[in-house]
Amino acid sequence: MLIDLHAHAPHPDYYDQDPYWGPAFESQPDGDIKLRVGDWVLTLGAPERKAALRKAKAEGNALNVQEYMARWRDPKVRLAGMDAAGQNAQVLSVPSHCYMYWTELEYATRFSRKANDVLAEYCSGAPDRLMFWAQAPLQDPKVAAAEIRRACTQLGAKGLGAGGSNFGGLEFDSPEMDPVWEALCDLDLPMFIHGYNQSVTWGKKANTDRYETTAIVGMNYDETKAFWYLVNGGVFDRFPNLKVYITHGGGFVPYQLGRLAQTNPNLDTHHNKKPVLDYLRNFYFDVELHELPMRQALIDVIGADRILYGSNFGGSDAVRHDLTEGLRLSDDDLQRIRWKNACELLHLDPASVGAVAKSLVTA
Repeated sequence: MLIDLHAHAPHPDYYDQDPYWGPAFESQPDGDIKLRVGDWVLTLGAPERKAALRKAKAEGNALNVQEYMARWRDPKVRLAGMDAAGQNAQVLSVPSHCYMYWTELEYATRFSRKANDVLAEYCSGAPDRLMFWAQAPLQDPKVAAAEIRRACTQLGAKGLGAGGSNFGGLEFDSPEMDPVWEALCDLDLPMFIHGYNQSVTWGKKANTDRYETTAIVGMNYDETKAFWYLVNGGVFDRFPNLKVYITHGGGFVPYQLGRLAQTNPNLDTHHNKKPVLDYLRNFYFDVELHELPMRQALIDVIGADRILYGSNFGGSDAVRHDLTEGLRLSDDDLQRIRWKNACELLHLDPASVGAVAKSLVTA
């Protein structure tokens, strides 16, 4: 069995909620379709979209925005892709470019509620295979906590999907964030951390990041910063049962873990009561790394009991082969990474995951 916890789900029904912020997929002069959020335009593109653009140009056509987005509305399209990838289930999230921490609270709240309602309806098309992370307006933690509770208790979300840094100026060590941690601990559900393009917050200068540095490098930085701020901020001393899953192999954490552990006690400002390594019990990381030796090193350093499967399914740098192939693991550790850890973390019944596997695709 294979459960992918890092899978993005753009959906036309939660886009275009605001004339300025969007988020909106729009045709460009070159015939491509690109995501715009405020003044920022995403220049990364998935290979599938680029291939479609090349095909359309060769045929003398232009990609149609409505037709391009329509395929995201039908869960059967995703299920077919999952079958091709050998995946039994996925936990879906709003693409990180659309977290909306940088907007007015009213819009961020409305966007979050709509996104959660839409993803819940989408997942109901294959409830044994599709789940989702809740979206929340973290720039106001009290409002966010209420939406997290609604999405998880009423809609079935499996935890919170969040960026790694800069929630309208707040950070994970901000005391104001405590209502969010309290909600997650009460629900006994984790937070999924995925960095976002900080350039989306730059207003008119948004597109001066020519090479998507805040996405390609910055996301890993933000994910590492999330780990560092949560530990140094003493969050786990106040909320010892809080569980945090960091994607992209944990940012830079596993590869600089010794340095982080050694320098922490030398900080005049740290608030953690225990050594850094003692807090690893609160963290999970996934194998979304592109090199086999790096995936092996991640497991060797962290341990298979804290590793999940995530592929960035649908993203521009998604790994399109089985990320557990070639790893030196016992069968038990292999199954932990592929599905057992996910079932324990999200309270899933293994017997019910993927029970009807391909029936909706072939119906």
